Amino acid sequence: MIEKCKLGFVGAGNMGRALIEGLVGQLAPEQITAADLRPEALEPLAALGVCTSTNPRDAVSGQDLVILGLKPQVVAPVLEDLALHMNPSQIIVSMMAGVPCVRIEALLADGQSVVRVMPQTLVRLRDAACALCAGRSTSAEEIALVRSLFELVGTTVEVAENQMDAVTGLSGSGPAWAYTVIEALTDGGVRTGLPREVALKLAAQTLIGAARLVLESGEHPAVLKDQVTSPGGTTAAGLHKLEEKGLRDALISAVQAAADRSAELGQS
Repeated sequence: MIEKCKLGFVGAGNMGRALIEGLVGQLAPEQITAADLRPEALEPLAALGVCTSTNPRDAVSGQDLVILGLKPQVVAPVLEDLALHMNPSQIIVSMMAGVPCVRIEALLADGQSVVRVMPQTLVRLRDAACALCAGRSTSAEEIALVRSLFELVGTTVEVAENQMDAVTGLSGSGPAWAYTVIEALTDGGVRTGLPREVALKLAAQTLIGAARLVLESGEHPAVLKDQVTSPGGTTAAGLHKLEEKGLRDALISAVQAAADRSAELGQS
């Protein structure tokens, strides 16, 4: 039961902090230990009641799940040290972009359970889209436990590891694509005469509502698009301009570029 597990975070950067903030309230803060070399990164987490330390070993000793929020380039030296303090019953959860399970497993004791996760900073709002995959020694029960953790902060799916770079390009980096669309729609509203704060509120809420309708109706986005596109109307004129300017191609290319970069990180 995840509600009784102790969690240790090695690294309290943007993603680690967002996940902890989303979990506090779902789990007791004293179940969570966050370690980071930067005291300033720990201050807001200590204010939440989370145990904090500047020694990464404190996020390993006595924990059930050890969650890695490290930069890929420092994973080897950090894990080589921490592996000496891990026990076989612990599950190692990696949030590192592009780093495959096999690379992490090579730095740990044989048989150590590893789960790779691609979350979003939207975990802070408990409204994220996360994906995970299992390492070679991870049991069905262990990956189910990790999945139950991330389901506390959003929607979680299990994928094959060879799909994780695609997940990174789509949902891992996806909030940035959405923010760019919201910003552009806002600028469009301002250009046509709306106050910026009004345009921003309308743009953001429009994306929230449209996304909810896709998920809750089960209808294909193309069907929903057609329902709001009258022949010769305003939406049809706007859609023509989006096609002319290449919105689809730009978004598809963004996902591909981010996925390619994730694969590059995994090879370095």
